[in-house]
Amino acid sequence: MLIADTLPNSENPRFVMKIAYARCSEDEQNLHLQLDAFEMVGVDKVYFDQGVSATQKKRPGLEAALAALTKGDQFVIWKLDRPFRSLSHALTVLDHIEKLGAEFMDITEGIDTKTPFGRCIYQIRSAFAELELNLIKERTIAGMAAAKKRGIHCGRPRKLSRKQVQHAKKRKSSGDTIASIAHAHKVHPSTISRAINDR
Repeated sequence: MLIADTLPNSENPRFVMKIAYARCSEDEQNLHLQLDAFEMVGVDKVYFDQGVSATQKKRPGLEAALAALTKGDQFVIWKLDRPFRSLSHALTVLDHIEKLGAEFMDITEGIDTKTPFGRCIYQIRSAFAELELNLIKERTIAGMAAAKKRGIHCGRPRKLSRKQVQHAKKRKSSGDTIASIAHAHKVHPSTISRAINDR
């Protein structure tokens, strides 16, 4: 459930907002620690999800907080594990915030994009994004190679079975044309050509 609340004693002008997001899972009793931290940095408004685990995708509070952000606002969190499910999710959200022209503050990890050091840390995310993409690509290639060694086909389903391919090769070696073989198997000639050359 989404609950939005305005904290007292905010010194920020209303046209520039510090919008915070908090989350606690079912194992955590309350949000007091996060709310106290928000009050110390002068947050204007808090959105939160209560009873939501770290892996849960649907987070109405987070969605509402991000929707409330406008240019010049600052998105404030207590810790990185409060709003983000994974590195890729974090990078997606941070990119969204930057495109809005908003700022970002992580109280516990000491990241504040209004400071030079905070901007430096924030920019490192692009390096992590590239790292993650490279690792995903590498794991995919390694997985496909391992599967191929075990005789498992990767990619789109084959149009011809192994037995049909062997039959096509025999007909080709006997002098039959690709077109006639394709007609017999009810596939396009290019399918027969690839099957004969690949296997």
